[in-house]
Amino acid sequence: MTERSERLYGLDHLRAIAILLVLMYHYRAFKHPGWIDSIGKFGWTGVDLFFVLSGYLISGQLFKEIRNKGAISLKTFYIKRFFRIFPAYFFTLFLYFTLPFFREREALSPLWKFLTFTQNYGLDVISRGTFSHAWSLCIEEQFYLILPLLLLILIPSKLFKYLVVLMMAVIGLSVVFRFIAWNGFIAEINPNSPDFWKLWYMKVYYPTHTRLDGLGTGVLIGYLMQYSSVFKKRVEANGNALFFLGILLLGISFWICREQTSRTASAFGFTWVAVSYGVILLASVSKSSFLYRSKSYLTAQLASLSYAVYLSHKGIIHMVQTALDDFNLKSSGNVSLLLCLSACILGGLIYRFAIEKPFSIIKFKVLKKM
Repeated sequence: MTERSERLYGLDHLRAIAILLVLMYHYRAFKHPGWIDSIGKFGWTGVDLFFVLSGYLISGQLFKEIRNKGAISLKTFYIKRFFRIFPAYFFTLFLYFTLPFFREREALSPLWKFLTFTQNYGLDVISRGTFSHAWSLCIEEQFYLILPLLLLILIPSKLFKYLVVLMMAVIGLSVVFRFIAWNGFIAEINPNSPDFWKLWYMKVYYPTHTRLDGLGTGVLIGYLMQYSSVFKKRVEANGNALFFLGILLLGISFWICREQTSRTASAFGFTWVAVSYGVILLASVSKSSFLYRSKSYLTAQLASLSYAVYLSHKGIIHMVQTALDDFNLKSSGNVSLLLCLSACILGGLIYRFAIEKPFSIIKFKVLKKM
């Protein structure tokens, strides 16, 4: 869900995969063909892939600026983030809060939580599940706010050289926080109780401090690729091997997370997933990898639409299926799935040309005047 500073085909492929994973996972909450249940079971990891990508791309931009200029321009960074994230997000909020038929469910979290990007804390997905997928955007916005400030503090000190250790500590703390949350809030609850899922999402899955594995992994990779020539050379020389290693690790991750809410999966599974996607990301930026060399118009377009589709897809799927039901047409089959996915792509295109491109022009004008 981040913008590209340069065209890297491998990253386009990963963004496209990430949004497709998310779509298949969320589609299970609507009327759907039976095969979606098995295909989309691990689609939740698409968000983790987005986190790894965001951590890598955003930190990479900042590290490059530090190497070239010795400092970070907070004003420039936040202006870029504002024009990339806020217009489409605020438009989606407008749809949800003013057009009830856009809502995939009945109840929304309070508006102030969306506006302050704090919806992911205390989110009761059972009672207030509408636009619940904005939780991940909240984490990313908090990350965008904190990372450059943290780096500004670290740059003048010797601690910047130990950022690898710091990121490993952040990843480790995420494991500890999830383990504590699972034992403190989840362990004694009947797994068949609605309270189990509500508390698991609220205490383990949604909070920022329990979901820093992916972002931390991305930052770690971004740092090593910028500041370790040995690491970068090995990545460049072993792209395809890294891809197959990443797929192997991802298979192990899926096995660990086959019961997503178990103690083992909750504590360690997300970290396995993040590291697995991190290795695959390394393959995607390695010039020796087929991912890096393979150009695809389809994945490039899906990648460019991924943020808009992520924001709008639940509302669009809901409206399409409601329209099919109103016309007494089957809304649970493969034809309905294709219609819904096509409508999501169309919605993404509307976002692109009506919102993202105009505000991108404004962004460049603002930056040019600085």
